[in-house]
Amino acid sequence: MTATDREVLRIDRIACTGHGQCAELLPELITLDEWGYPVQHGAVVPRGLRVHVRRAVRACPRLALRSDRR
Repeated sequence: MTATDREVLRIDRIACTGHGQCAELLPELITLDEWGYPVQHGAVVPRGLRVHVRRAVRACPRLALRSDRR
């Protein structure tokens, strides 16, 4: 995998208000803490989850989830 093939998931903790949709749509990479805020488990997105990551990014009501290609 080259550097340009990597997709990285980022959470803007300031923008996030804890709706929890990201954890529902992407339980492989995100769980919720005791207050309902996301806890990210790994920033690099595996190829098999890229479609799911994009769906979760689009579904975030506060636009606090972002996916970047590196």
